[in-house]
Amino acid sequence: MPIHPLSSRPATQTRSTRTHRRGYATRAAVVATTSAAAALLSVLPSTAAAPAAAAAPATVSARAVSAPVVSVPVVPAAASVPTHATTSRSSAVANALSKVGAAYRWGGDGPSSFDCSGLVNWAFEKVGVDLPRTSRALSQVGTPVSRNDLKPGDLVFFYSPVSHVGIYIGDGQMVHASTSGKPVAVDPIEGREYHSARRVA
Repeated sequence: MPIHPLSSRPATQTRSTRTHRRGYATRAAVVATTSAAAALLSVLPSTAAAPAAAAAPATVSARAVSAPVVSVPVVPAAASVPTHATTSRSSAVANALSKVGAAYRWGGDGPSSFDCSGLVNWAFEKVGVDLPRTSRALSQVGTPVSRNDLKPGDLVFFYSPVSHVGIYIGDGQMVHASTSGKPVAVDPIEGREYHSARRVA
């Protein structure tokens, strides 16, 4: 059968149509790809900023941790300073000890001879402390002190009623003017009837 010359037109038109369709498809793909890329780029800045924002506290924290530490020098505790009263008592003890060997004399109040209360009065008067004259009156002044808490300079009393006084110097010893015929001496507080003690300075 003879082929009509126009019979080839549909075939040409079909090929052309296919070519145009492929061109449209390619352009559509390019447009879609471009749109997707634009969308991706629009997302990327916010995505990249997020880690930076998240890292900000860590940066601040790092600066805080690396802040310089100021060392404070340790100052040793100050040694205890003797009070005026302690100094007065120590001086009174030193005064009385300076008279060891001085004669005993009833009613003697120094500076060369003493009775018991006369020695106490003389020793404390030298440091500005005025006291009663007799041992019994002395046992009523100042602050009571237990025998276990005696400190140098405390007055120790003997017999009941009180009739003798000495000045405690530590280690169970006292300095006193004891009796006629015996000079001022250092003796233990043991060996006589202990009565009480007083702190007068």
